Amino acid sequence: MSLKMSLDELRVFMDDQFPQVKGEFEILDVAPLHITVRKLVEDKHLRPGGTVSGPTMFMLADVCMYLAILAMIGPKALAVTTNCSIDFMRKPVAHANLRAEARIHKLGRVLAVGDVLIYSEGEEAPVARASLTYSIPPERD
Repeated sequence: MSLKMSLDELRVFMDDQFPQVKGEFEILDVAPLHITVRKLVEDKHLRPGGTVSGPTMFMLADVCMYLAILAMIGPKALAVTTNCSIDFMRKPVAHANLRAEARIHKLGRVLAVGDVLIYSEGEEAPVARASLTYSIPPERD
């Protein structure tokens, strides 16, 4: 399988289609069925107790898998999450950025299934693991 969108094309797509999160994510690497994305953590992403909030980690997992799928199918903005399960395994480092690595396990015509591991940068053990399923919009003639 080959990529339909390059690293630069994914970056431009995100800036154009999702200006509300511009500057919050960095796409670090893309390869067939795999992508690595960084979430820049700020005070607004922390929760009481000095840790990164669950919704912030969910957002990173969702964006990461979305970009992995788009890299493989092309710029189809209407691909949507149909299921997500996330396990929070360790407390993230409060002010460290997060790095997510997504792998697509199945890429079909209408569904894509994969998982995402999330790490606090500088740490070896993942802080969260998410399993996601996406619906892919049908081709239009």
